[in-house]
Amino acid sequence: MPRSQRRALAHPEPEEFQVLDILHALSDPTRMTIVRTLRGAPERACGTFPVEVAPSTLTHHFRVLREAGVIRQREDGNRRWTMLRDEDLEGRYPGLLDSIVTAYESGPAAAG
Repeated sequence: MPRSQRRALAHPEPEEFQVLDILHALSDPTRMTIVRTLRGAPERACGTFPVEVAPSTLTHHFRVLREAGVIRQREDGNRRWTMLRDEDLEGRYPGLLDSIVTAYESGPAAAG
């Protein structure tokens, strides 16, 4: 399907965020790598994340994060750009993202 005919990307409003959806989205190591990468960069092109998964799998991970409200994506020409919705998350669930990232980075999963 040509890019001009793609469906618009769905992004929930902050009041629609559900904590269980966010926790599920952040429960996968690949998705945590995406989130941790975005914490150091305001926006990144989708093919530039340090993950080793097939493009279709990466698309799935982005969809899970986007639908939970963790990221926002936009299309610009032939690239899709991704940004972390940290301010929206902080407004809805103060401290949640920081707590999860800190726990992940200090836990056994970080060593693997």
